[in-house]
Amino acid sequence: MKPRIIAVANQKGGVGKTTSTVNIAAELVARGQRVLVIDLDPQGNATTSLGINKKALKATVYDVLLGNAPTEIVLTATGREQLQLLPATVELAGAEVELVDEHRREHRLRDALAPIASTFDTIMIDCPPSLGLLTLNALCAAHGVIIPLQCEYLALEGLAQLKNTIDLVRTSLNPALTILGVVMTMYDGRTNLAQQVVSEVRQYFPQRIFNTLVPRSIRLSEAPSHGQTIREYDPASKGAMAYAMLVDELSRRLEAA
Repeated sequence: MKPRIIAVANQKGGVGKTTSTVNIAAELVARGQRVLVIDLDPQGNATTSLGINKKALKATVYDVLLGNAPTEIVLTATGREQLQLLPATVELAGAEVELVDEHRREHRLRDALAPIASTFDTIMIDCPPSLGLLTLNALCAAHGVIIPLQCEYLALEGLAQLKNTIDLVRTSLNPALTILGVVMTMYDGRTNLAQQVVSEVRQYFPQRIFNTLVPRSIRLSEAPSHGQTIREYDPASKGAMAYAMLVDELSRRLEAA
């Protein structure tokens, strides 16, 4: 069976892409899946969040995209059974420029995954906060996109542009690509603003928004500094319960698809 490849994308920064990628992956692993996390952000936050020392890495996803190293050599153990990583460092920022003139530049990631994809049940891709060539590679490789959206003012700004990019990729590069859903993050039910933002997104994406609201949580913010997922750091927290509920919803949508 082919793995499900899911890109977590939004060109806005600070909306919870990495938090969602890592914690969805951890929840899937807890349910018996073999999961690969691909850190496609030059900031390397997913790599750090999983407790990997970036200074000790001999090769990264940058080398995979540029063809400098085979994907199977770059796969990195996370110390968690069934969960592996294609790590990233700031070096990845150079790939945007270096890939411009390369053959099949939009398909570098998809081509690189072909030899190892069958090893996994799900592949999660943490995209950078841009709509550049790295995100394009993720969208060309993926079957579905999850869009994290912060429950704050101007949350919808840029969402139309992202949807337009996804539509263009579907039309010209990857007809299998679908929007799996929008997940509202950093939700604080005590504020009218958060409730208004959720209401606006429901109107804009009535069939796509996940019912699960990921709360604003100190515990979710603290977990990466310990190199842990929220399930490891505080399994009884509201954040951990939210991501468990989100994966319940995601699983139902994937089965329906």
